[in-house]
Amino acid sequence: MDKLLFYTRPGCGLCVEAKDVLLLIEEDFDLTVEEINIDEQDQLTEKYGLMIPVVEYRGEIVQFGNIDYFSLSKRLQARG
Repeated sequence: MDKLLFYTRPGCGLCVEAKDVLLLIEEDFDLTVEEINIDEQDQLTEKYGLMIPVVEYRGEIVQFGNIDYFSLSKRLQARG
């Protein structure tokens, strides 16, 4: 089963909203979502600090900031 990586951090309001979208994506696309707290790794904080939430699929960032179902589902479909 393919996996989405979901980069987040505590206190991130957009991340809370993104979780709801990712629950739907997880069901509709038969994917698992792995949540990663960027505050636990300095290199992730440096890389994604201003971008979170960030969703990565197969090594590529597919969406960040405002995560919405329609755009994310289109990107996932395009990557088959």
